[in-house]
Amino acid sequence: MHDVLIKPLLTEKLSNLSAAQGKYGFIVGAVYNKIEIAKAIEKKFNVHVDSVRTMNYDGKLKTQFRKGGRFTGKTVSFKKALITLKKGETIDLFEQS
Repeated sequence: MHDVLIKPLLTEKLSNLSAAQGKYGFIVGAVYNKIEIAKAIEKKFNVHVDSVRTMNYDGKLKTQFRKGGRFTGKTVSFKKALITLKKGETIDLFEQS
């Protein structure tokens, strides 16, 4: 379960969605499916998941020009999950521990 949920996505658009519709975004492990993601969310945050939408993003090619010449590399590929909770439930991502 430790690498199912990598980190929450904290963007302006997702914070508006979470306030209005109860949707939250997470970066998740690329090998996990919707059922495993939903179980991990329910276990970690003690909420009921209504739906899970996943999106796979491929890394982009990047080029740098330095004194030593031109370097080409690739950014990291990742998988994003958009979680919708049951009505009336929320996730506190800024817990005071």
